[in-house]
Amino acid sequence: MDENRFPPPGIDLSHPSAARMYDYYLGGTTNWEIDRQFADRLLGQYPIIRPICQANRMFLHRVVRYLVGQGVRQFVDIGSGVPTMGHAHEVAEDLAPGEVKVVYVDHEPVAVAHSRSLLREHGDPERHTVIQGDMRDPDGLWAQIRDTGIIDLDQPVALLLIAVLHFQQPPAPDSGSTEDLGPSLVARYRDLVVPGSYLALSHGTEDGVPPEIKKLLTELKAAYDASSSPVVYRDREEVARLFGDFTLVDPGVAWTVDWHPEQAGDNEVKVNFESASESTVLAGAARK
Repeated sequence: MDENRFPPPGIDLSHPSAARMYDYYLGGTTNWEIDRQFADRLLGQYPIIRPICQANRMFLHRVVRYLVGQGVRQFVDIGSGVPTMGHAHEVAEDLAPGEVKVVYVDHEPVAVAHSRSLLREHGDPERHTVIQGDMRDPDGLWAQIRDTGIIDLDQPVALLLIAVLHFQQPPAPDSGSTEDLGPSLVARYRDLVVPGSYLALSHGTEDGVPPEIKKLLTELKAAYDASSSPVVYRDREEVARLFGDFTLVDPGVAWTVDWHPEQAGDNEVKVNFESASESTVLAGAARK
């Protein structure tokens, strides 16, 4: 990676972190007081935030189970976050013990450190690893992944982009641009994976959500925009376009709670909404 363009961050305790707040919403302990204070203010107004996050996490579990069932044995999880409520390899190992290889990628140093700790205790160093990297440098990140020796990138992989792309991906600081790079980055990752690979993602949206939830999303965006993690929402059509010409798995782009509910595990958290659209997150998977 070109570290001059996208230098890895230090641990910033002056602003709340989206990754650490997500961990807190899911009941984890890898967060700081500034994260909990910011999250508690939001939860006080909108307690539905917690089940929204839980539903997204359960989508990760279900899509991993689905993909393992399709024969996938290699996963790249970009924006993997901190190890709360089951990482991808833990879910996959239940179905294909000893077969699955996973490279986790995150930009947040706390997420990387805790993932390394988890993998030391519950992983296999020959099949699971975590790297600190920036998704805004697809080719450099792909080289980092290849250099781990864990995954054969000349063979199909499942690329996971779970709840990552609704956080803006700004250009390098010296570019003079404020454009969100998200769609162009995903296009490059689609080019990098070989045929037979899958792309799975989830993305926050205001499209089709109930009016009272839309008000929540507007206020959440303002709150996150004022922190270190500006938000961008995309409608269903824009989320579908992120898959490019890949073939979408049925049921296509769906609410997290509606995507292959039959793939739920025995210990899956049951999340109840009055309507699926209250989950506010669209999700899907597609094959190259």
